[in-house]
Amino acid sequence: MTPIETLSRIRDELEQSFVERAEVIEGALVAMLSRAHVLLIGPPGTAKSMLADELCRRIEGAVYFQWLLTKFTTPEEVFGAVSLRGLEADEYRRVTAHKLPEAHVAFLDEVFKANSSILNAILTLVNERLFHNGRTVEHVPLVSLFGATNELPEEDELAALYDRFLLRFVVGYVREDFRFLRMLEAAPSAERTVLPLATLAELQEAAARLPVPPAVLRQIADLRRELGRKQIVASDRRYRQSLAALRARALLAGRDSVTEEDLPFLEHVLWRDPAEQAEVRATLRALVRGHEDEVQELLFQSRELRDYAMRGWETRELRARAVLEVQTKLRHVLDRVEAILESARQIGRPLGRALAIRDEIAEIERETLRSL
Repeated sequence: MTPIETLSRIRDELEQSFVERAEVIEGALVAMLSRAHVLLIGPPGTAKSMLADELCRRIEGAVYFQWLLTKFTTPEEVFGAVSLRGLEADEYRRVTAHKLPEAHVAFLDEVFKANSSILNAILTLVNERLFHNGRTVEHVPLVSLFGATNELPEEDELAALYDRFLLRFVVGYVREDFRFLRMLEAAPSAERTVLPLATLAELQEAAARLPVPPAVLRQIADLRRELGRKQIVASDRRYRQSLAALRARALLAGRDSVTEEDLPFLEHVLWRDPAEQAEVRATLRALVRGHEDEVQELLFQSRELRDYAMRGWETRELRARAVLEVQTKLRHVLDRVEAILESARQIGRPLGRALAIRDEIAEIERETLRSL
């Protein structure tokens, strides 16, 4: 089994255990492959910490750290106690064993509730993978930090940490009854596919090497412009970092290059407030698949015209008049389709499905003509 096949199996197993969490699971795997951080927004009891813990268990050799932050949380709880031996040598440093600085995967619940000293240290740790420990600056092995919160931060001092979470997901309770029943009936997984930590590092390097074609970069620029018109603005850094997520998404899908098939994943990257997510999703759909939606609508219109032409007319003359009318309209429809295809072709959009729809409309035109 290849490493990508192993990741796919891990994803399938997680989706069996965590219902209605397919997007979050995919996002978690993308985060691990791109060394990005994930923010989960939602109420307690939605399996946020359980998912992070289970994912870490699938990475053989990875160290996991989990903690609930409050305004009373002390640095010792997160970063380790002060070393007594260090104090004897007039050095203030911490013993970081089993704490955040030694974790590969971490989950911090209520991540924005800690005091400023802890938050500043976390910011440096997640942003630069560095931990200032006494007189030394230590590199940390952190792959991904999963943060959870019930509400978005409003204080300006938390904005920097909030922006470091490249991937953001809103999670709620299970909606569908049949999935809720499946959750109640679910038994612990009999098998647990694992991926060695060293293999994950190799996959991270492979993902970082995947090319992003100029056409995809152009679409991202178009997306930025369209979102800007709707007052949805992400930082230049976030757009730059989104390329790593797109590369990881392409690798997870088994591709050797980023394609526009990966762009819809950006709906988890580019919003700041959850209320913006639907607009980001709609803009992405219009940008990536807008020409297909237009052509699909013209197909529906063509089918209605065919039904009109081939209805049970009382006389042959009435039928002929209806068919000629429909033929004229279908010709205009096909002209419109060709214009849409040409526009899509000029900006490098895939035309496979749109061409198939055009052929179906052309067949409708021939079918109505044969009915004379």
